[in-house]
Amino acid sequence: MFRILFVNPEIPGNTGNAIRLAAVTGAELHLVEPVGFDFEDAKLRRAGLDYHDLAVMTVHANFEAALEALGEGRLFAYTSRGEVRYSDIEYRADDILMFGKESTGLDEEHLVHPRVTSRVNIPMLPGRRSLNLANSASLVVYEAWRQVGFSNAG
Repeated sequence: MFRILFVNPEIPGNTGNAIRLAAVTGAELHLVEPVGFDFEDAKLRRAGLDYHDLAVMTVHANFEAALEALGEGRLFAYTSRGEVRYSDIEYRADDILMFGKESTGLDEEHLVHPRVTSRVNIPMLPGRRSLNLANSASLVVYEAWRQVGFSNAG
């Protein structure tokens, strides 16, 4: 199933929501350190509710370690500066969906990394800076999952 990759997330509630997203869709959640919160944070626990035990989450020491652990699969980098719209991709179940930190998004080094298949955008009205991290991941995961026929859904 899809792998969600958060590079240096900063807000515990967003990661908690992503834990819940992973649990209900069967996606894996991968986090790249440093993260901007303590894993014992009440906001992280509250947002993830009781889904922590139902989600597959892995924390990686750095970006290269994450890529090595993730192995094969296309790597899509979601950014407001993307050239491809998220809904124009034909997703595969082994895709890696990469998102940056809440304050600045993905760093240039991640956007130009040789593993990146495409830089992808989510359309917004002009003059808006960004969409919430957890919301962005949710809409992309659900579009990708829809395209593969909601595999394993009840």
